[in-house]
Amino acid sequence: MTVPDEVDRITAAWQRERPDLDVTPLQVLSRVSRLARRLDAARRQAFAAHALDTWEFDVLAALRRAGAPYSLSPGQLGSQTLVTSGTMTNRIDRLESRGLVRREADPADRRGVRVVLTDTGRRTVDDALFDLVAREHELLATLPADRQEELVSLLRALVQAFGD
Repeated sequence: MTVPDEVDRITAAWQRERPDLDVTPLQVLSRVSRLARRLDAARRQAFAAHALDTWEFDVLAALRRAGAPYSLSPGQLGSQTLVTSGTMTNRIDRLESRGLVRREADPADRRGVRVVLTDTGRRTVDDALFDLVAREHELLATLPADRQEELVSLLRALVQAFGD
């Protein structure tokens, strides 16, 4: 038997007060919203333990995922982290001042620059990722593996419907 949660109570109240509306989407999206808040908190905690802001992790993680030599152009970083070139320049400056990245001339284009993850940056992002994954495992611990796979499939279908 399923135990009602706060979303069940909220949607039941809306159904009572607004029987003319189909509030079914609230059953899904209110729960997704609540989970997103918990995930955001877990992410912030994992990154803060390594003196990182979320945006710093995002940039370092993009470089780490690029594989050795952990190098991308500022434009590629902006595309992967969904920020403008001006914002990315500022972010690279800040990460460079902390010794987490460095700029190098692009060997394929003398006018271009590559952003390279330093050894310190790689250790920092690897440690933060380890903590993040541990926290995310805790968030999903109540769902058996087969249910997690089912959820992945359902969420993928929903996200792909938006073209992401």
